[in-house]
Amino acid sequence: MSSFFKDKTILVTGATGSIGSEIVKQLLKENPKTVRIFSRDEHKQFLMRQRIGDPDEIRYFLGDVRDQPRLVRAMEDVDYVFHCAAYKHVPLCEYNSFEAVKTNVIGTQNVIEAAYQQNVKRVLFVSTDKAASPSNVMGATKLLAERLMTSAMSSRGQHPIIFSSVRFGNVLGSRGSMVPTFCNQIQAGGPVTVTDPAMTRFIMSIPDAVSLTFTAMEQMKGGELFILKMPVVRLSDLIDVLIEEVAPVFDKDPASIEKRNIGIRPGEKMQELLMTAEEAQYATDSEKMFIVRSALDPFVGENPSTQLSSEAYNSATITPMRSEDIRVMIKQFLKNSPLSIAVQEVELKIDS
Repeated sequence: MSSFFKDKTILVTGATGSIGSEIVKQLLKENPKTVRIFSRDEHKQFLMRQRIGDPDEIRYFLGDVRDQPRLVRAMEDVDYVFHCAAYKHVPLCEYNSFEAVKTNVIGTQNVIEAAYQQNVKRVLFVSTDKAASPSNVMGATKLLAERLMTSAMSSRGQHPIIFSSVRFGNVLGSRGSMVPTFCNQIQAGGPVTVTDPAMTRFIMSIPDAVSLTFTAMEQMKGGELFILKMPVVRLSDLIDVLIEEVAPVFDKDPASIEKRNIGIRPGEKMQELLMTAEEAQYATDSEKMFIVRSALDPFVGENPSTQLSSEAYNSATITPMRSEDIRVMIKQFLKNSPLSIAVQEVELKIDS
Protein backbone atom coordinates (compact mmCIF):
# COMPACT_ATOMS: atom_id res chain seq x y z
CA MET A 1 0.00 0.00 0.00
CA SER A 2 1.34 3.45 -0.90
CA SER A 3 2.25 5.69 2.00
CA PHE A 4 -0.16 8.54 2.76
CA PHE A 5 2.86 10.88 2.73
CA LYS A 6 4.50 9.55 -0.44
CA ASP A 7 5.50 12.35 -2.85
CA LYS A 8 3.92 14.98 -0.59
CA THR A 9 5.47 18.24 0.61
CA ILE A 10 5.10 18.55 4.38
CA LEU A 11 5.91 21.44 6.70
CA VAL A 12 6.61 20.81 10.39
CA THR A 13 6.58 23.85 12.68
CA GLY A 14 8.66 23.42 15.81
CA ALA A 15 10.47 20.72 13.85
CA THR A 16 13.57 20.68 16.06
CA GLY A 17 11.60 19.99 19.25
CA SER A 18 11.03 16.56 20.74
CA ILE A 19 7.80 15.77 18.89
CA GLY A 20 8.65 17.74 15.76
CA SER A 21 12.01 16.04 15.26
CA GLU A 22 10.44 12.59 15.65
CA ILE A 23 7.78 13.55 13.11
CA VAL A 24 10.58 14.50 10.70
CA LYS A 25 12.41 11.25 11.41
CA GLN A 26 9.35 9.10 10.75
CA LEU A 27 8.28 11.13 7.70
CA LEU A 28 11.61 10.45 6.01
CA LYS A 29 10.72 6.75 6.03
CA GLU A 30 7.50 7.46 4.09
CA ASN A 31 9.09 8.63 0.80
CA PRO A 32 7.85 12.23 0.88
CA LYS A 33 8.76 14.70 -1.83
CA THR A 34 10.00 17.26 0.71
CA VAL A 35 9.93 17.78 4.47
CA ARG A 36 10.35 21.42 5.47
CA ILE A 37 11.85 21.98 8.90
CA PHE A 38 10.51 25.24 10.33
CA SER A 39 11.85 26.53 13.67
CA ARG A 40 13.38 29.66 15.13
CA ASP A 41 16.41 28.07 16.86
CA GLU A 42 19.38 27.98 14.50
CA HIS A 43 21.48 25.94 16.95
CA LYS A 44 18.90 23.15 17.07
CA GLN A 45 18.69 23.21 13.27
CA PHE A 46 22.49 22.97 13.16
CA LEU A 47 22.40 19.93 15.47
CA MET A 48 19.62 18.32 13.42
CA ARG A 49 21.58 18.91 10.24
CA GLN A 50 24.59 17.19 11.78
CA ARG A 51 22.40 14.26 12.77
CA ILE A 52 20.42 13.72 9.56
CA GLY A 53 22.57 15.57 7.03
CA ASP A 54 21.20 17.11 3.85
CA PRO A 55 19.09 14.47 2.13
CA ASP A 56 17.27 15.61 -0.98
CA GLU A 57 13.93 15.50 0.87
CA ILE A 58 14.91 18.00 3.60
CA ARG A 59 14.70 21.80 3.57
CA TYR A 60 15.68 23.96 6.54
CA PHE A 61 13.63 27.10 7.22
CA LEU A 62 14.51 29.52 10.02
CA GLY A 63 11.41 31.34 11.16
CA ASP A 64 8.96 32.04 13.97
CA VAL A 65 5.24 31.27 13.94
CA ARG A 66 4.73 34.83 15.18
CA ASP A 67 5.89 35.99 11.73
CA GLN A 68 3.00 35.35 9.34
CA PRO A 69 4.77 36.50 6.12
CA ARG A 70 7.55 34.01 6.80
CA LEU A 71 4.98 31.25 7.29
CA VAL A 72 3.30 32.18 4.01
CA ARG A 73 6.62 31.87 2.21
CA ALA A 74 7.46 28.57 3.91
CA MET A 75 4.08 27.03 3.01
CA GLU A 76 4.33 27.59 -0.73
CA ASP A 77 3.29 24.34 -2.50
CA VAL A 78 2.90 22.52 0.83
CA ASP A 79 0.37 19.68 1.07
CA TYR A 80 0.27 18.99 4.83
CA VAL A 81 1.29 20.90 7.95
CA PHE A 82 2.10 19.46 11.38
CA HIS A 83 1.91 22.43 13.75
CA CYS A 84 4.07 21.57 16.76
CA ALA A 85 5.65 24.93 17.62
CA ALA A 86 4.65 26.13 21.09
CA TYR A 87 5.77 27.25 24.50
CA LYS A 88 5.14 24.17 26.63
CA HIS A 89 6.64 24.60 30.12
CA VAL A 90 3.92 25.33 32.66
CA PRO A 91 5.81 27.52 35.20
CA LEU A 92 7.52 29.60 32.49
CA CYS A 93 4.19 30.28 30.81
CA GLU A 94 2.70 31.27 34.18
CA TYR A 95 5.35 33.95 34.63
CA ASN A 96 5.45 35.01 30.95
CA SER A 97 1.77 34.76 30.11
CA PHE A 98 1.46 37.03 27.09
CA GLU A 99 4.57 35.52 25.50
CA ALA A 100 2.70 32.20 25.63
CA VAL A 101 -0.32 33.88 24.04
CA LYS A 102 1.79 35.35 21.21
CA THR A 103 3.32 31.99 20.30
CA ASN A 104 0.61 29.47 21.19
CA VAL A 105 -2.47 31.47 20.17
CA ILE A 106 -1.46 34.19 17.72
CA GLY A 107 1.14 31.83 16.21
CA THR A 108 -1.55 29.22 15.59
CA GLN A 109 -3.81 31.77 13.91
CA ASN A 110 -0.85 32.77 11.73
CA VAL A 111 -0.43 29.13 10.70
CA ILE A 112 -4.13 28.97 9.81
CA GLU A 113 -4.03 32.15 7.74
CA ALA A 114 -0.85 31.12 5.91
CA ALA A 115 -2.36 27.71 5.14
CA TYR A 116 -5.47 29.40 3.69
CA GLN A 117 -3.33 31.63 1.48
CA GLN A 118 -1.17 28.79 0.15
CA ASN A 119 -4.01 26.28 -0.39
CA VAL A 120 -2.58 23.70 1.99
CA LYS A 121 -4.70 20.52 2.07
CA ARG A 122 -4.42 19.51 5.76
CA VAL A 123 -3.25 21.15 8.99
CA LEU A 124 -2.92 19.11 12.19
CA PHE A 125 -2.29 20.93 15.47
CA VAL A 126 -0.39 19.07 18.22
CA SER A 127 -1.98 19.87 21.60
CA THR A 128 -1.62 18.69 25.19
CA ASP A 129 -3.65 17.14 27.99
CA LYS A 130 -3.24 20.44 29.84
CA ALA A 131 -5.76 21.93 27.39
CA ALA A 132 -8.52 19.85 29.01
CA SER A 133 -10.18 22.02 31.68
CA PRO A 134 -6.97 24.08 31.98
CA SER A 135 -5.67 25.28 35.34
CA ASN A 136 -2.66 27.14 33.92
CA VAL A 137 -1.75 29.63 31.22
CA MET A 138 -0.05 27.07 28.99
CA GLY A 139 -3.12 24.82 28.99
CA ALA A 140 -5.45 27.75 28.39
CA THR A 141 -3.46 28.90 25.36
CA LYS A 142 -3.40 25.38 23.92
CA LEU A 143 -7.16 25.03 24.43
CA LEU A 144 -7.73 28.29 22.60
CA ALA A 145 -5.42 27.09 19.81
CA GLU A 146 -7.54 23.91 19.52
CA ARG A 147 -10.68 26.05 19.24
CA LEU A 148 -9.03 28.20 16.56
CA MET A 149 -8.43 25.05 14.52
CA THR A 150 -12.06 24.01 14.95
CA SER A 151 -13.46 27.41 14.04
CA ALA A 152 -11.15 27.57 11.01
CA MET A 153 -13.18 24.71 9.54
CA SER A 154 -16.48 26.57 9.84
CA SER A 155 -15.01 29.75 8.30
CA ARG A 156 -12.99 28.20 5.48
CA GLY A 157 -15.52 29.13 2.78
CA GLN A 158 -14.65 27.47 -0.52
CA HIS A 159 -11.13 26.50 0.56
CA PRO A 160 -10.72 22.68 0.24
CA ILE A 161 -8.62 22.64 3.42
CA ILE A 162 -9.21 20.71 6.64
CA PHE A 163 -8.01 21.49 10.14
CA SER A 164 -7.91 19.18 13.16
CA SER A 165 -6.07 18.76 16.47
CA VAL A 166 -4.47 15.85 18.29
CA ARG A 167 -4.13 15.86 22.08
CA PHE A 168 -1.90 13.65 24.21
CA GLY A 169 -0.19 13.69 27.59
CA ASN A 170 3.44 13.51 28.64
CA VAL A 171 5.83 12.00 26.16
CA LEU A 172 8.67 10.03 27.69
CA GLY A 173 11.92 11.93 27.41
CA SER A 174 10.79 15.17 25.75
CA ARG A 175 13.18 18.05 26.36
CA GLY A 176 12.91 19.47 29.84
CA SER A 177 10.45 16.77 30.95
CA MET A 178 10.58 14.69 34.08
CA VAL A 179 12.53 11.58 33.02
CA PRO A 180 15.66 13.33 31.64
CA THR A 181 15.53 15.68 34.63
CA PHE A 182 15.40 12.77 37.08
CA CYS A 183 18.24 11.01 35.22
CA ASN A 184 20.43 14.09 35.58
CA GLN A 185 19.63 14.27 39.30
CA ILE A 186 20.44 10.58 39.76
CA GLN A 187 23.72 11.02 37.89
CA ALA A 188 24.61 13.86 40.30
CA GLY A 189 23.92 11.60 43.29
CA GLY A 190 20.56 13.12 44.15
CA PRO A 191 18.36 14.38 45.51
CA VAL A 192 15.58 13.52 43.09
CA THR A 193 13.02 16.29 43.48
CA VAL A 194 9.42 15.08 43.67
CA THR A 195 6.52 17.51 43.40
CA ASP A 196 4.08 15.03 44.99
CA PRO A 197 4.52 11.21 45.09
CA ALA A 198 0.77 10.63 44.63
CA MET A 199 0.62 12.65 41.42
CA THR A 200 -0.47 10.67 38.34
CA ARG A 201 0.38 11.39 34.72
CA PHE A 202 -0.47 10.05 31.28
CA ILE A 203 2.73 8.92 29.57
CA MET A 204 3.80 7.50 26.20
CA SER A 205 6.98 7.14 24.18
CA ILE A 206 7.67 9.79 21.56
CA PRO A 207 7.66 7.30 18.62
CA ASP A 208 4.30 5.88 19.73
CA ALA A 209 2.80 9.37 20.09
CA VAL A 210 4.01 10.35 16.62
CA SER A 211 2.75 7.12 15.05
CA LEU A 212 -0.74 7.85 16.37
CA THR A 213 -0.40 11.46 15.21
CA PHE A 214 0.20 10.16 11.68
CA THR A 215 -2.99 8.10 12.00
CA ALA A 216 -4.89 11.25 12.99
CA MET A 217 -3.49 13.11 9.95
CA GLU A 218 -4.72 10.34 7.66
CA GLN A 219 -8.18 9.99 9.26
CA MET A 220 -9.06 13.65 9.81
CA LYS A 221 -12.23 14.91 8.14
CA GLY A 222 -12.06 18.41 9.63
CA GLY A 223 -12.70 19.99 13.02
CA GLU A 224 -12.08 16.84 15.07
CA LEU A 225 -10.01 16.56 18.20
CA PHE A 226 -8.12 13.25 18.30
CA ILE A 227 -7.32 12.23 21.89
CA LEU A 228 -4.71 9.51 22.11
CA LYS A 229 -5.25 6.81 24.72
CA MET A 230 -2.27 6.56 27.05
CA PRO A 231 -1.16 4.53 30.06
CA VAL A 232 -0.91 6.22 33.45
CA VAL A 233 2.00 6.27 35.90
CA ARG A 234 2.08 7.25 39.56
CA LEU A 235 5.01 9.60 40.12
CA SER A 236 6.36 7.67 43.10
CA ASP A 237 6.40 4.39 41.14
CA LEU A 238 8.15 6.01 38.18
CA ILE A 239 10.86 7.55 40.37
CA ASP A 240 11.48 4.32 42.29
CA VAL A 241 12.00 2.38 39.04
CA LEU A 242 14.21 5.11 37.58
CA ILE A 243 16.47 5.12 40.64
CA GLU A 244 16.74 1.32 40.58
CA GLU A 245 17.58 1.22 36.87
CA VAL A 246 19.67 4.35 36.36
CA ALA A 247 21.71 4.65 39.56
CA PRO A 248 23.85 1.51 38.95
CA VAL A 249 24.70 2.72 35.44
CA PHE A 250 26.34 5.75 37.04
CA ASP A 251 28.01 3.57 39.70
CA LYS A 252 25.61 4.84 42.36
CA ASP A 253 23.92 2.82 45.07
CA PRO A 254 20.14 3.20 44.58
CA ALA A 255 19.71 3.27 48.35
CA SER A 256 21.91 6.37 48.55
CA ILE A 257 19.71 8.46 46.25
CA GLU A 258 17.53 10.75 48.33
CA LYS A 259 14.01 11.70 47.25
CA ARG A 260 12.92 15.18 48.24
CA ASN A 261 9.32 16.43 48.08
CA ILE A 262 9.19 20.04 46.84
CA GLY A 263 5.45 20.56 46.38
CA ILE A 264 3.35 21.26 43.30
CA ARG A 265 4.64 24.02 41.02
CA PRO A 266 2.48 27.00 39.96
CA GLY A 267 -0.30 25.88 37.62
CA GLU A 268 0.21 22.12 38.09
CA LYS A 269 -2.51 19.56 38.80
CA MET A 270 -2.37 16.44 40.95
CA GLN A 271 -4.14 14.43 38.25
CA GLU A 272 -4.26 14.96 34.50
CA LEU A 273 -7.33 15.12 32.30
CA LEU A 274 -7.23 14.17 28.62
CA MET A 275 -10.93 14.50 27.82
CA THR A 276 -13.61 16.38 29.74
CA ALA A 277 -17.13 15.05 30.34
CA GLU A 278 -18.43 17.75 27.98
CA GLU A 279 -16.09 16.60 25.21
CA ALA A 280 -17.04 12.97 25.81
CA GLN A 281 -20.61 13.76 24.75
CA TYR A 282 -19.33 14.37 21.20
CA ALA A 283 -16.77 11.57 21.13
CA THR A 284 -16.50 8.17 19.50
CA ASP A 285 -14.18 5.49 20.78
CA SER A 286 -11.74 3.86 18.39
CA GLU A 287 -9.10 1.30 19.33
CA LYS A 288 -6.27 3.71 20.12
CA MET A 289 -7.94 7.09 20.41
CA PHE A 290 -11.11 9.03 21.10
CA ILE A 291 -12.35 11.21 18.25
CA VAL A 292 -14.24 14.28 19.48
CA ARG A 293 -16.45 15.92 16.86
CA SER A 294 -16.84 19.67 17.01
CA ALA A 295 -19.98 20.99 18.69
CA LEU A 296 -20.12 23.35 15.67
CA ASP A 297 -20.52 20.37 13.31
CA PRO A 298 -24.18 20.20 12.21
CA PHE A 299 -23.91 16.40 11.88
CA VAL A 300 -22.38 15.80 15.29
CA GLY A 301 -25.44 14.05 16.70
CA GLU A 302 -26.49 11.99 13.68
CA ASN A 303 -25.10 8.67 14.95
CA PRO A 304 -25.74 8.53 18.70
CA SER A 305 -25.10 4.77 18.88
CA THR A 306 -21.35 5.40 18.54
CA GLN A 307 -21.14 8.13 21.17
CA LEU A 308 -19.63 7.68 24.58
CA SER A 309 -21.36 8.27 27.87
CA SER A 310 -20.43 11.65 29.31
CA GLU A 311 -17.42 10.36 31.25
CA ALA A 312 -14.15 12.25 31.46
CA TYR A 313 -10.86 10.52 30.62
CA ASN A 314 -8.89 11.22 33.78
CA SER A 315 -5.61 9.80 35.10
CA ALA A 316 -7.23 9.48 38.53
CA THR A 317 -9.73 6.88 37.26
CA ILE A 318 -7.28 4.69 35.33
CA THR A 319 -5.25 1.96 37.04
CA PRO A 320 -1.58 3.06 37.04
CA MET A 321 1.06 0.93 35.36
CA ARG A 322 2.71 -1.78 37.46
CA SER A 323 6.35 -1.30 38.39
CA GLU A 324 7.30 -4.22 36.12
CA ASP A 325 5.71 -2.52 33.12
CA ILE A 326 7.30 0.81 33.98
CA ARG A 327 10.66 -0.95 34.12
CA VAL A 328 10.22 -2.32 30.58
CA MET A 329 9.23 1.14 29.33
CA ILE A 330 12.23 2.82 31.00
CA LYS A 331 14.72 0.27 29.67
CA GLN A 332 13.40 0.75 26.15
CA PHE A 333 13.60 4.53 26.55
CA LEU A 334 17.20 4.43 27.78
CA LYS A 335 18.21 2.43 24.72
CA ASN A 336 16.34 4.38 22.08
CA SER A 337 15.70 7.96 23.20
CA PRO A 338 18.88 9.74 24.34
CA LEU A 339 17.35 13.20 24.78
CA SER A 340 19.48 14.57 27.64
CA ILE A 341 23.13 14.46 28.58
CA ALA A 342 22.40 12.00 31.33
CA VAL A 343 20.40 9.68 29.10
CA GLN A 344 23.03 9.84 26.37
CA GLU A 345 25.65 8.68 28.87
CA VAL A 346 23.33 5.96 30.15
CA GLU A 347 22.90 4.68 26.59
CA LEU A 348 26.65 4.68 25.97
CA LYS A 349 27.29 2.59 29.08
CA ILE A 350 24.47 0.19 28.25
CA ASP A 351 25.76 -0.28 24.68
CA SER A 352 29.33 -0.83 25.87
